[in-house]
Amino acid sequence: MARPRTPLLSRERIIAAALALVDAEGLAALSTRRLAAELSVSGPSLYNHFATKDDLLDAVVDSVMGEVDLTMFDAPDDWRTALHAWARSYRAALTAHPHLVPVLAQGPGRRPHALRLADAVFGCLVDAGWPRGQATRIGALMRYFVTGSALASFAAGFPDDASLYAAADYPHLGDAHRLAEHRRSIDEGAFATGLDALLDGLDLRYRRLP
Repeated sequence: MARPRTPLLSRERIIAAALALVDAEGLAALSTRRLAAELSVSGPSLYNHFATKDDLLDAVVDSVMGEVDLTMFDAPDDWRTALHAWARSYRAALTAHPHLVPVLAQGPGRRPHALRLADAVFGCLVDAGWPRGQATRIGALMRYFVTGSALASFAAGFPDDASLYAAADYPHLGDAHRLAEHRRSIDEGAFATGLDALLDGLDLRYRRLP
């Protein structure tokens, strides 16, 4: 009987294994030795595909950016609708891989998917009539908002301990111990509220453009 063959090592297989490792255990778990063990290969074989660990991490981060839907920018009905749909897809990608959010927050660097994302957002705004300078600032604002919302859970930051909030120092936090129980609805509701408020404000500015 033929022996089972080990799948050929490829960039795609390395990236997928590295992403799975970071998702499961965090960035600190990612090392050449650990990844080689996960793939059942020798450590040096990884360097045939990635020169350094930083190169590998860049590829992993960019693969997450590749999960963000950009089709709403192909022929957008209007800039606001496109930004709204994109922001939700962007946040979904980040919250699916929370350990990578601090790296993603640093900006696109030389990552192809991330640069295509930035190009799509900027192009949509400029095509809609926003001045280039304002379009740049709006792109930055949207990135700050989305990445900030994905960095941590607001609701989970309040311990589930009613006695903690019983002190007279916190007269308005009597129900704060219940926040963690409703973490998902609170965090997603806060994002939705903030996104609508942000776009409402931008829409007012847009109507005042010459």
